Amino acid sequence: MKPLSEILEEVEGRISAACARSGRRREDVEIVAVTKTHGEDVVREARDAGLRIVGENKVQEAKWKKAASVSGMDWHLIGHLQGNKVRAALELFDVIHSVDSAKLADRINAIADEIGARPRVLLEVNVSGEKSKSGMKPEDVEPTLRHIAQECPRVTVEGLMTMAPFSENAEDARPFFRRLRTLRDEMESKLGIGLPRLSMGMSGDYEVAVEEGATWVRLGTVLFGERPKAKSVRPEGDGGDFATGGLDSYSGAGPTVKVLD
Repeated sequence: MKPLSEILEEVEGRISAACARSGRRREDVEIVAVTKTHGEDVVREARDAGLRIVGENKVQEAKWKKAASVSGMDWHLIGHLQGNKVRAALELFDVIHSVDSAKLADRINAIADEIGARPRVLLEVNVSGEKSKSGMKPEDVEPTLRHIAQECPRVTVEGLMTMAPFSENAEDARPFFRRLRTLRDEMESKLGIGLPRLSMGMSGDYEVAVEEGATWVRLGTVLFGERPKAKSVRPEGDGGDFATGGLDSYSGAGPTVKVLD
């Protein structure tokens, strides 16, 4: 595999070209380096290559990995957040991309009030309607935004997040990314608020996402290659059982076979 610096140069070139095609500024798009199932050495490699945002799917994985990693990185939670993990998430992450209900926002606000945090979040929207995906329905975004504005003073909503259905053809993702951007624009106009962030696009479709307005693209395999499949990346002596494959069994302590970014 090529050195990350060379891979990143190619990815940067593709992002720049997508920005040029859509009349956007390159500086308005940031890469979230998804290090799921990789070790702290990959976080260091990302930092050394000039990346500044780490994306993790699991709170428990981020807990040990952040403690073992280099400083100077922002940590973003991009996976589903359970209510019983909110306190740990607020202590670990700078931004949470995956708030999918008013109830979860209430929980985040309550814990933030206890610990003096000011969480920055995105609302996760299931634009495609796929049952296998997390996220609120598009029609629930407006009432959730109104609820947070009225009832969750500690929470700042910075934008929206979505995941397009998997397809070998990146163009198939375009209508879903466009719908998220349109929804964001509608909310800004109707509610008189700013929602500058759109988290959308992964390794297979990030160029299309940039063309449609993404400000954060979540990239894992395109940067770091296939994830480990048989060996745990969790430090020895950390305790707990190690998962060795399968999305359902993945605990945050080991790898998963299915690639999502």
